[in-house]
Amino acid sequence: MVFNGYANQYDYRPLAAKVGERVRFWVLPAGPNRGTSFHVVGGQFDTVYREGTYTLKNGRGPLDAPSANSGGSQALDLATAQGGFVEMVPTQAGHYPIVSHVMIDAERGAHGILEVTK
Repeated sequence: MVFNGYANQYDYRPLAAKVGERVRFWVLPAGPNRGTSFHVVGGQFDTVYREGTYTLKNGRGPLDAPSANSGGSQALDLATAQGGFVEMVPTQAGHYPIVSHVMIDAERGAHGILEVTK
């Protein structure tokens, strides 16, 4: 199991971001038969886009009405061959683990680090 073709690559060469910088992760569980639940440990997604629809955009619900709920998301769950992206803005420097919450996939290489600097 891999992120972008190579197991453990983002452990050895973490993805880089800066505090306050918007970060986007595109996710596609290519399969052949298992989806994913993509998660950045310690992160909060303020934008979630899955299968052609925003479910959360800049912390606002999909209706974008004044009464729409605001908040964040912890994970992007996708079935096999579905696609989407999430966005977050890190507020603190540090190392944020990236995992598939299908933990057997994380154990097999679908994990990494987002390294956030000031």
